[in-house]
Amino acid sequence: MQVSTLGIDLAKNVFQLHGVDNSGKTVLRKRLTRNAFLPFLAQLSPCLIGMEACASAHHFARRLMQYGHQVRLMPPSYVKPYVKRDKTDARDAEAICEAVARPNMRFVAVKSETQQAILALHTERDLLIRERVASTNSLRAMLAEFGVVMETGLSALYKTLPVILEDGENALTALTRRSAARQLAHLRELEHQIAEVERELNAWFHSQEACRRLEKVPGVGMLTATYMVAAVGDGSQFTSSKQFAAWVGLTPKEHSSGGKQWLGPISKRGDRYFRYLLIHGARALAAVIERHRDKQTWFYSLLKRKPFNVAVVAQAGRTARILWSMLRGGSEYREVAPV
Repeated sequence: MQVSTLGIDLAKNVFQLHGVDNSGKTVLRKRLTRNAFLPFLAQLSPCLIGMEACASAHHFARRLMQYGHQVRLMPPSYVKPYVKRDKTDARDAEAICEAVARPNMRFVAVKSETQQAILALHTERDLLIRERVASTNSLRAMLAEFGVVMETGLSALYKTLPVILEDGENALTALTRRSAARQLAHLRELEHQIAEVERELNAWFHSQEACRRLEKVPGVGMLTATYMVAAVGDGSQFTSSKQFAAWVGLTPKEHSSGGKQWLGPISKRGDRYFRYLLIHGARALAAVIERHRDKQTWFYSLLKRKPFNVAVVAQAGRTARILWSMLRGGSEYREVAPV
């Protein structure tokens, strides 16, 4: 049995394999447990292996590459058209085996352990911030039911709430005061955890030459630079800056037919968190430009001609292209004169 191409449908406890030889004939159909999966592939002759880019895919890709296999990861949405009839693990593995051999298939770059660790820190920080927002809203809503309203902002909450809890003249009950005190302590613990995550990200940022270069781009800070390097690597999986901007979801959605081109709003496909970082960076840059009236920039002229949000998204797309070009070419940032 000589397997030339192997499709693997990953799961938590069981793995479905579908292998074909050079002529495309099926020579392997196998279902393996988690404990038997890696030992089986370790003794298999090196071949092309396809997997969907799902949970644990990067881990197994790294392990299988150590065994000499050529591993390709694919977006699940690109594999779906190759599934025949109803969905089963065996048909999914067969579809993966078929899709990975297509010459025009687009693949996902295999991430290193360090890249995944940095992305995990970004995910942790994002979750902590969301929890902080939810906890703050819940606390404010509870106090409002007793006629206690505070100014907007976290700093106002931290400054005002201890005073409110000590004030015996307001309508808060003893139970409510204890509940609010616990929630305040929880918020402070969240602040501590967020600061700890940001310290770890900042340490990695200063250790990476690529991150320090990217941070020189206006509207790019530590978070955007570290996420860019961790998520994209060297950027070789993209053929152009336009393709990269499309991957982030910052290019127009196209629906053209009959020779007529129609371009709509941005597609919003791809990495939502990365798009969020780029757009918020562009918003911060807009505030700086407006404050200093820097008329010698492309962004300033765009802000004067277009609605604010349109200009901000356009700047975010421009920033994405610049970041990819710098990462791919190893170059420094150079300010471009306005057109």
